Amino acid sequence: MNIQIINGPNLNLLGVREKSIYGSADFESYLADLQQHFTDINISYYQSNVEGEIINKLHEIGFIYDGIVLNAGAYTHTSIAIADAIAAINTPVIEVHVSNVYKREEFRHHSMLAASCKGVITGFGLNSYRLGIESFLLNINS
Repeated sequence: MNIQIINGPNLNLLGVREKSIYGSADFESYLADLQQHFTDINISYYQSNVEGEIINKLHEIGFIYDGIVLNAGAYTHTSIAIADAIAAINTPVIEVHVSNVYKREEFRHHSMLAASCKGVITGFGLNSYRLGIESFLLNINS
């Protein structure tokens, strides 16, 4: 099974930025933990602060991977283009968020992407990514 994690803008600063919201762990360390936990899964990682690069990555892997775990950051609330890219590919996408976006500013309460995604996981810290991966395993085994 091949799973792609895609992180959007500012998520390269996890562990450094707004620790009260996002925690103090950096993503690279967490990714190593995920890869050790899911030894039978090839987990690839991509991060970009650029909307078009995220769309290009979705197009590149969206017909060959088994699942995509996407944290589009602020693009979640603004990007019709990323939503269209998700709708255009065959690979299912799980939208994830580290924080509970519904406990935050009003503009974060609406996702432009959710309707194109298989599901949404929000508010479980970095474990939102693990839950996203597990959702693909549940689908395969059921």
